[in-house]
Amino acid sequence: MSLQQAFHDVVTLELVLAWVALSLLSVGVLWVDLRRNNRALPSMMTLVWTLTVLYSGPIGLAVYWYSGRRQIPEDTFWRRGMRSTSHCYSGCGVGEALGVTLAAGILLLNTVGVAATTFAFAYTFGVAFTVGPLLQEGVGFQEALVDAVYSESGSIVAMETVAIGSDIYLAGEATMSEPVFWASLSVSLSLGFLAAYPVNLGLLHLGVKEGMGDPSSM
Repeated sequence: MSLQQAFHDVVTLELVLAWVALSLLSVGVLWVDLRRNNRALPSMMTLVWTLTVLYSGPIGLAVYWYSGRRQIPEDTFWRRGMRSTSHCYSGCGVGEALGVTLAAGILLLNTVGVAATTFAFAYTFGVAFTVGPLLQEGVGFQEALVDAVYSESGSIVAMETVAIGSDIYLAGEATMSEPVFWASLSVSLSLGFLAAYPVNLGLLHLGVKEGMGDPSSM
């Protein structure tokens, strides 16, 4: 039995609903902690962590607990890498979810069309999540766009290569009415995060990215 067939056999509606419930519970825990203990975090990071936990449930919550709270004992290179990856992940995840739903679930495009559409959406949203804060800081649009493309492209390409590829492999024949369609989207997003993490560490090490600020100093 192939891995793809085994995945289809294991995933059921009950498991998908249980994961959704667990993810929503994780978001609730996140919001309680943000409200009670971490109001000093910028609104952009509040959105980043909400989306990260929404995509990956307790895994995303663990990433927040390790690297995103003001109560971390000290900031480290590894924590900076997780925050940087989560920032990229939040924007790309929105784009990927919209892109794959449109391409595979509504337009019923072929595999190449699904991959191209999903990547375009993910890349656009990933860049936009960097451009937006820069514009708020007073940076001109052209400069902000160039900076976002320069600093985020490597992370986005790594993330989406793995995420889109695994999503197509696990549920390439599924429709939106099938639980496997949504389960594979969640799994592929989390795999994309894992793929992008070492890339973000490398970008931080090379100085291509500055990374998100130290939450313990806020």
